[in-house]
Amino acid sequence: MNVYELISAFGAWFLDVVRSLGAFGRFFCRLCLNLGPSFTRFQATIKQLFFVGNYSLVIILVSGLFVGFVLGLQGDYVLSSYGSEQALGVLVALSLLRELGPVITALLFAGRAGTSLTAEIGLMNAGEQLSALEMMGVDPVRRILGPRFLACVIAMPILATLFSAVGIFGGWVVAVPMIGLDTGAFWAQMQSGVEVVQDIGNGLLKAFFFGIAVGAIALYQGYTARSTPEGVSNATTKTVVVSSLVVLGLDFILTAIMFTNG
Repeated sequence: MNVYELISAFGAWFLDVVRSLGAFGRFFCRLCLNLGPSFTRFQATIKQLFFVGNYSLVIILVSGLFVGFVLGLQGDYVLSSYGSEQALGVLVALSLLRELGPVITALLFAGRAGTSLTAEIGLMNAGEQLSALEMMGVDPVRRILGPRFLACVIAMPILATLFSAVGIFGGWVVAVPMIGLDTGAFWAQMQSGVEVVQDIGNGLLKAFFFGIAVGAIALYQGYTARSTPEGVSNATTKTVVVSSLVVLGLDFILTAIMFTNG
């Protein structure tokens, strides 16, 4: 491949990326503008909240517990080198509330609920159910996609909070019964070192933005999937890959804004 073919291939790839971003931007604006009825039809939103939240609850809780176990062990290994074992509680809490809770929850949510939403919408698109709604004068974005998107936005902070809470409990299990640290010092250090707005609030804000990103990507991939089994399969794969990359990139941006001094 000569230099001209290389430039041509790069230009074609770049134009494809710009088209995809433009199409997603139009879809996201349309989704947000049609989100109002989802607040009035809250029963449909609650149903979708149960679907995306309750079905993801087990993997979130189990993962949070084992992440807490690992943080307790690794944190004690590091802090014991400096004689600061009593700070293990605040280390576990800040790691989960600021970073690991929102990020791991979003990644697990994308793999569990995001793929389910993509497959559901993709199959509805393949079965021409969305086209039938449009023929009847019903906007599928308003009727079908809106409640699912709102449910993702609501479910993500709740799941991230549960993940962090279970993870902190897992850290306590390792620190107190297993290692033998004082339980009062564990909780006292955590209470004095964790701030409600700076740590808990910013962690929930991260989860809120991750819910917007994962929900929008999952619904977009399903809405634009090709009406074939291979198309739906590729769309679910793209949901996991794109959502994971967006969550990690968005996490860096939000961390730089929230926790950078100066």
